Formats: sequence, C-alpha cells, structure tokens
Amino acid sequence: MSIAVPVRFGILSTARINAKLIAGVRASALAEIVAVASRSPSRARAYARARDIEHAHGSYDALLADDDVEAVYVSLPNRGHVEWSMRAVAAGKHVLVEKPLTRRPHEAERLFDAADAAGVHVMEAFMYRHHPQTLRLCELVADGAIGRLQLVRGCFTIGVDDQADPRWLASEDGGALMDVGVYPLSAARMLAGEPERVYAERVEGGSGVDARLVAVLRHADGVISHLDCGLGDALRHRLEVAGNDGTLVLADPWIADEPAIELWRGSACEHIGCERADAYRLEVENLAAAIRGQGAPLLARADAVSQARAVAALYESAETGRPVRLDGA
Repeated sequence: MSIAVPVRFGILSTARINAKLIAGVRASALAEIVAVASRSPSRARAYARARDIEHAHGSYDALLADDDVEAVYVSLPNRGHVEWSMRAVAAGKHVLVEKPLTRRPHEAERLFDAADAAGVHVMEAFMYRHHPQTLRLCELVADGAIGRLQLVRGCFTIGVDDQADPRWLASEDGGALMDVGVYPLSAARMLAGEPERVYAERVEGGSGVDARLVAVLRHADGVISHLDCGLGDALRHRLEVAGNDGTLVLADPWIADEPAIELWRGSACEHIGCERADAYRLEVENLAAAIRGQGAPLLARADAVSQARAVAALYESAETGRPVRLDGA
C-alpha cells in the first residue's frame, strides 16, 4: 500500500507506550510523527529532542492548534481518553486513541457522533487486532478448522508494583479489566460475537479498582467465553479457542513477539506458523489509509461502542454480584 503524502501525527503525552507507536510509525512510509505535547514545556522539548520530533508543545491544546498535525495519538491515562479525543475531533484532527476508549458506552457514542459531524476518523488502538496472527486465527475459526465454536478462554495478567501508577487509581479509570482484561474481552467478542449475558467477580486493590477480575460471558448459539485479568500478578497471556473438532492455542496472543498457533485435535498438534509483524505499524497504516480515502478503519464506531457496553456490563455484574444481560440480548 502507498499514499502520496504520509499522514502527520502528533502525540498527546509523553507516556511510555509512545515508544512502541513511534517505532511503528518510523517503520512505515504512510505516516510520520511531527509533534508531541506535554503539560510541561521543558519535558516536551526534551522528549522531542531525544526522539528527533520537529514540534514540541507545552500544552495539549497547543498541539491541537498546530496546523501541521493531521491526526492525534491519545496515550493519556484512561480517564482522559474521551475528553481529549473529543477536543481533537473539535479541532478537526483524526484520532488514534489508546485502548480502552472508555467504560461508558454513552461517551463512545458521543465521540463518534462528533467525529461523524466533523468528517474525521476515530479508531481505538487495539494493536493485536491488526497482527497477522490474529487475522490467521479468525480465518481458521471461520474455515471450520476446529468445527463448531464452543468456547473462548483468554487471560492477561501483569505485575504493576507502583501503587501511584494510574492503573491503580479509580480517579483515572484504572483497574485490571481496563488495562489488560480488555484484550481477552475484545478477542471473545471478535470470535463469538457480542455477549448476551455476563457475570464477573472482582478482587479490589489500589484505590478501589479491580486488582483481579474473572468473568464468564454467554454468546449466541451456546458459545461461552471466559476471561481473567490481573494487575498485581505474574505475567500470563494466553488464548484458547475450542470447537467440537479441535482447539486453537495462542501462547502469545496480545503482544505477539513470538507469533504461532497450535491446532490440537485429540493428542495431535499441528504448528501453524505466523509471520512476524509490527502491530503498531499496521494499526497506524490502517488508519492512515482510511484518512487518505483508501479503506476504512478496522476498529471504528461499532466495535468501540460494543466493547464499552461489554466493559460496563462486566463492572455492573462485579459490583452487584448478579449476571447482567446486555441491551438487545
């Protein structure tokens, strides 16, 4: 794929996750990083100088007023995702917003309404969805490699020791589900469709966020999915997709540093190779192509709003101790 003029991105914040996106952009001919913003002018200048970024802005509003910026990457703590995406849209910028967009479906709807009115694209940054490993998994399930889909089981746990980290703060919409649990939730929805009913249990930590959360989701046609996530645990990441004829296993489903799929039928295992790829580059190229009128974002309104609805239902279940049916189920 090629476009005549690379899409010019600005970055809101100097978060650590930026490093992966910057590397992905610099591996692509479809986009470039031209600006970064921080609430501290000196931090913005130092960050830009160290990474050879042309413009450094001492406020987020200043970056949004920069006419050289076409699209904005919002990598702020969770609570700022919708607010600053809305401000970017109001400034006429396209938006790539780090996951999770929000735990409040009405906020997602409002953001996409504003984007439609402004004629700009907004995409939630689930980079794993763009990786060839994920695309191959979906092909295998759709082609009947495991027969009729019955179960999706995913986990993602990490160790975050600093209790001042925004992921431990309720005021920043932190929590295990919001940080890492959204990955297996996204995969369950991708493979089994939107859940009809969910049930979740949580263990609290930090300032009252979910330190651990385990959930069961019921989808159409009797498909069940199970996810667990944690912030204060050893690293675990795995995805199993079971059908009546076999099981697909991904040992590295979300980061995909070592992409590979195992297809199990009884005690026999077939190893299915997957190409290595920079998922951050692929997600940026997907949005850049859409901005240049050469396609559509992989993850737009329908997926982002449905993801937010599922997250909201899981939190409602965890707080009330009861299963929750989703609207329309």
